[in-house]
Amino acid sequence: MRKIAVLNQKGGVGKTTTVVNTAAALASAGLRVVAVDMDPQAHLTIHLGVEPDKITSGSYTVLTQADALEQVIMLVRHNLWLLAANIDLVGAESELVSVVGRETILREALRSVDDKFDYLLIDCPPSLGLLTLNALAAADEILIPLQPHFLALQGFGKLLQTVDLVSKRINPGLKVMGILLCMFDSRASLPNEVKADIEQFLDGARGTNSAWAQARVLPVHIRRNIKLAEAPGYGKTIFEYEPTCHGAEDYRKAAEFLWPEIRRSVGPDVQEVVAEDDKKQSPIEIKPIPESDSHKQDSAQAPVSQDEPDQT
Repeated sequence: MRKIAVLNQKGGVGKTTTVVNTAAALASAGLRVVAVDMDPQAHLTIHLGVEPDKITSGSYTVLTQADALEQVIMLVRHNLWLLAANIDLVGAESELVSVVGRETILREALRSVDDKFDYLLIDCPPSLGLLTLNALAAADEILIPLQPHFLALQGFGKLLQTVDLVSKRINPGLKVMGILLCMFDSRASLPNEVKADIEQFLDGARGTNSAWAQARVLPVHIRRNIKLAEAPGYGKTIFEYEPTCHGAEDYRKAAEFLWPEIRRSVGPDVQEVVAEDDKKQSPIEIKPIPESDSHKQDSAQAPVSQDEPDQT
């Protein structure tokens, strides 16, 4: 199983959007994918149409070792499983402060499913605390979504320092795989200047022992797209909500970077329904979770905003 942590300590840069839609694209190609929500805000859980308030077992109970991971992951789409989160995750850091090996609990929990899935994508919280350390200890690779402006570069260096520290002390195999530029506007000069600065920085690390020595800026950029911002309100992936928009096209290409053999036809037909055969193969019994009122709305009634909100 290829394990990827999607990480950035800054919020609103596209982490959750990247996890949801990349996972959906990979799952649509026939790969068995697990998405792990490590953020107490539970944006990944909400984006996939699951109500956090309805969750009794998830990433919190796995971290506190009250549940085994294979017993609590739920099948939410064809080939796509979710380890859900809720607000209880806030208390995990304080509850685990005296636990020996608290940074590697998620890694140990994943051992039981390592041979059952093809990809694991972890949505990290916008911080560098114990929850993020668990994600980094469990992952093999890191994908960093980055908004292309100069303030984002200020936190980028600190983020890499943290990754390097984790690589040296907790997870020697951890590497930064790539930088994904989100909310990219090719018409402006600033995003291209930021991209050039990042590429120059990464080129300078070639041949070193740093965790980002082999990292590269992904050849695909996620363009600004209002549909990406609207889709979470309906608990849908971009391929379900608006499969022909720029956001869907860009995330197809991002998924192809992770798995070049991916089919190019990723659409809502294989994303909207959990097949009966999938339920039989699931590690747990699949139970319907009541939708929120907002998720019951028809997507055609989506509110249209004049100002494009940031992707979550």
